[in-house]
Amino acid sequence: MVDESSLKYWHDAGHVARRTLEAMREEITVGKTWDSVIQTAERFIRRNGGNPAFPVTIAVDELAAHYTTDHGVIAPEGWDREMVFENGDLVKLDVGVHINGHIGDNALTLEVGNKGKHTDQIKAAKESRDAAVEMLHPGTPWYKVGAAAAQPSIDAGFQPIRNLCGHQLKPWELHAGVSVPSYACGAENPGFKGVVEEGSVYAIEPFNTTGDSGLIQNIGERNSSNIYRVTSKGLWRKALSRKQLKPLGAQLARNLEERYSTLPFAERWAFPMLEKPFPEADEASRQSKWNALVKKLISIRFLETYHALGCKDGGMIGQFEHTAMVHSGGPEILTVS
Repeated sequence: MVDESSLKYWHDAGHVARRTLEAMREEITVGKTWDSVIQTAERFIRRNGGNPAFPVTIAVDELAAHYTTDHGVIAPEGWDREMVFENGDLVKLDVGVHINGHIGDNALTLEVGNKGKHTDQIKAAKESRDAAVEMLHPGTPWYKVGAAAAQPSIDAGFQPIRNLCGHQLKPWELHAGVSVPSYACGAENPGFKGVVEEGSVYAIEPFNTTGDSGLIQNIGERNSSNIYRVTSKGLWRKALSRKQLKPLGAQLARNLEERYSTLPFAERWAFPMLEKPFPEADEASRQSKWNALVKKLISIRFLETYHALGCKDGGMIGQFEHTAMVHSGGPEILTVS
């Protein structure tokens, strides 16, 4: 159940998340770079009283999710043109905001320019989100939420993505245990047992595709998203005492924990931490030190990282997302402007 004293944090986080998303809609135009929109969105969040709950992500065309630019602005593996918006691009923008750890998570899909190639898919993805949100009444089985999410896309001739889910939100927890299906998973599916619970907060984010498989796959190396997360707070102390970490590594781990707690952070946010301990290092040397540090922190299970995600068979991907709180009478959408 949501603590009454925290309601304002949930509402404010959702409000800032929605305002950011709508403001950035106007920024995604022909000739703009992905990185400029990402950076502008994160500045907007901070100027409006929030903090990013995760790095702002952009996914274009067959890319689905979990990609933000790194400090070197290197394109995702397999992306063979500049990271500049072109007329006809199908763009997913995912924005999360936290206020005192309470999270508003929302996303939209739009087409750059005026070709009108993706109008039906965008409409279906939005209707899928709204249909799923409408099912968020206490006691509703999750398989019914998934079936409701799937139907608008199926009716419009698109496949719901079956291996990406919505998720429960709790303070400082972006994925807080419960997964929300976005397809007709069936009543016996072991991954989606249980029901919608009153007082809980859920991010509802169905994806659809023009492809046939209805599946996404990992792209590139496991850190190809350029996104990391602290998985075990305080573990750096044990690692230091066991001589698994050197003092400098432990200090950097402590800094990451203090700045980001257990919420995801961007490589480009953290990379400048190496400037102070290594002021004379060139870019190649600093990159080598960062790679070694991250490898060590992953090996001791202090950090985890994520793959960028794309459609398994190259289909175009659409997505919309809201965060909703469940009351006795049904859902309250928190990501409203």
